[in-house]
Amino acid sequence: MLKAGIVGLPNVGKSTLFNAITRTRKAQAANFPFCTIEPNVGIVSVPDKRLDALAELSKSEKTIPTAIEFVDIAGLVKGASQGEGLGNQFLSHIREVDAIVQVVRCFENEDIHHVAGSMDPVRDIEVINTELILADMSSLEKRKDKLAKNARGGDAQAKAELALLEKVLPHLNAGSPASTLDLSTEERALLKGFFLLSAKPVIFACNVQEGDLANLAPDSPSGKHVAAVRKYAAEHLGTEATVISAQIESELVDLSPEECKDYLQSLGLEESGVGELIKKVYTLLGLRTYLTTGPKETRAWTIRAGDKAPAAAGVIHSDFERGFIAAETIAFHDLVTLGSQGKAREAGKLRIEGKEYTVQDGDVIEFRFNV
Repeated sequence: MLKAGIVGLPNVGKSTLFNAITRTRKAQAANFPFCTIEPNVGIVSVPDKRLDALAELSKSEKTIPTAIEFVDIAGLVKGASQGEGLGNQFLSHIREVDAIVQVVRCFENEDIHHVAGSMDPVRDIEVINTELILADMSSLEKRKDKLAKNARGGDAQAKAELALLEKVLPHLNAGSPASTLDLSTEERALLKGFFLLSAKPVIFACNVQEGDLANLAPDSPSGKHVAAVRKYAAEHLGTEATVISAQIESELVDLSPEECKDYLQSLGLEESGVGELIKKVYTLLGLRTYLTTGPKETRAWTIRAGDKAPAAAGVIHSDFERGFIAAETIAFHDLVTLGSQGKAREAGKLRIEGKEYTVQDGDVIEFRFNV
């Protein structure tokens, strides 16, 4: 299962957000730096309204969502790459995840200590990014001599890696993360073997206070902070930022679904920001969902973007992939609109797809196989 690491400076709401995402109180959340030392880990269901719609259509006994793993990692500080604030330990935790959710504090509150002594979300982002980049540069410098020696000995793999390293290092030295370097498909495959922190996909979670989430006025302090983060994320990293309120989310943890709904409506909200964040992280990890449905269950299955039909079948059982014949496929929207598989077949919306079919997010599939 792929992992997303929740990172950021101390006291920005990481542990509170982790508790909200996992619907637990596993992570200690307190108003002082480094209240988290060892990472907390939680399995999180990915919200998908399509499951309920299909379950109603098929009169399913149960629904089973897909899931991803979140890891709450202790706060990084300036100098982490040199060991400040137990930085080396925390950086090693980031190395083990597949994507990064960087929590950025976007609210003013004198009662909550900021490790830098003042509010500046873009500065905070750059502190984290700089530490990741410096750690990567140190890692590559250590790798360089061995690669050079092997390359001189005629090792073709070492030559290719050394050429890539000499392309990546100047980019990092200029203050740019490895994820923004323009590389070929072959170079990107090689880069994975370097296990660089700054090469990991990232999304930003702008943490605002309770009163700001429903009406984030552009001229308010929080509104300006969020706008600055979104601008920086788009222009410097080619990614996006979503808005959450860890404060609100922490209050939802102990409530039932109906109580959560009532509480959010009292704040002028349709839903909390956490569900949207989880879905965006799922996509950021390169994951997609196809669906199966019937009287017993309606279920979401996780595949990687670009997976062909046999690989998707193999997610259910290896026999499905080994004996794959075809995939009876209907787009979710077509099935729900028409009301049944029979009507979808009559309307020509049910397709018989073969081994070369690339499964699309939201496909409703029944596999034919023979072992």
